[in-house]
Amino acid sequence: MMIGRRRGVVDGWRWGGLWAVDLVGLLVMAAMLEETAELKISHPLTGVVERVNERHGPFVGLLMTYPTEEIALQVSGFFVPSSDFPLLEIAGRRFNIGKIKDVDVIYVMSGEQTLNAGITVQLLIDTFDVVGIVHYGIAGSSNDSLFIGDVSIPKYVAQTSSWKWKKFKSKEQTSPELKFGDYNLPNKGENLLAALEFTPVQVYSSGRPMQELFWLETDPKWFNLATQLQDVKLEQCLNDTYCLPEKPKVAYGLRGSSADIFVDNAAYNDFLFKTFNISTVDEESAAVVMACMSNSVPSVVFRGISDKAGVGESETLSSSSSLRSLAATNAVRVSVAFIALLDGDGKHHDH
Repeated sequence: MMIGRRRGVVDGWRWGGLWAVDLVGLLVMAAMLEETAELKISHPLTGVVERVNERHGPFVGLLMTYPTEEIALQVSGFFVPSSDFPLLEIAGRRFNIGKIKDVDVIYVMSGEQTLNAGITVQLLIDTFDVVGIVHYGIAGSSNDSLFIGDVSIPKYVAQTSSWKWKKFKSKEQTSPELKFGDYNLPNKGENLLAALEFTPVQVYSSGRPMQELFWLETDPKWFNLATQLQDVKLEQCLNDTYCLPEKPKVAYGLRGSSADIFVDNAAYNDFLFKTFNISTVDEESAAVVMACMSNSVPSVVFRGISDKAGVGESETLSSSSSLRSLAATNAVRVSVAFIALLDGDGKHHDH
């Protein structure tokens, strides 16, 4: 897993950062860890969690964010609940304990947007004996080569709602900017909204100095393992009368983005692809990967394409809810196939 120094690169635009960690900072972190341990011991479910970890762990953590995504897993029949501890509710979230393809799994629906996703990943890691996080869900496409029903496995994701809103007529920087005047109609020109300057996020990792990164990398070993999934059979038909015009595929190594923004604007979609080579947009993947990086826990992301920004339902020839269900179903299939490649320790099966 990438936990050392790394530089984000976008068309010659680079960030790196190794900040010194002083003794005071280490003492503060130690105090926080001690306090967290005390809170765990005092929690009413501490004994139950310990028994779950002893009897069923270690687990692969499986995280989705949206009811349609959870329903796709439930109706698939792949998840078999535990007979003794099928469910624990912690912090308003239901942690479902069971197996997928004979691998011990805990799945949880986090809720939408970055904060919910990050909190839930941290709960999974702090509470249960988790060897890694598999994150699946639906996403919008900003890449003309990604179609509805396809599943993208990104190698890098970015938090694209981290920006500086610039003053009117301020100097242009080396960092990529979204200039509102470029989208004036009928002609480009100046705009009082000026520009958004995209900025990196601060990433803290166990035993490592803080880094400022734009691109967050999924676990290299898990990503390489996921490249074996190109033959997974994906659903093409919504029902007996309508099938997608293109046979869905699994796409590897593309770049994804997350923001607490539902993107339904074709111009912004086009900007993300042309500026950052971003192929998928969602609200949670970057938070999941970032939380895993902070805890030195591997992660992998599977996103099924459910829509393309700026394309109406009449152009997709079907209802948006049906397309979301199909995209979630395909993301589940790829996630399950990946989990089947793991053993109980989150490692690749030896054949």
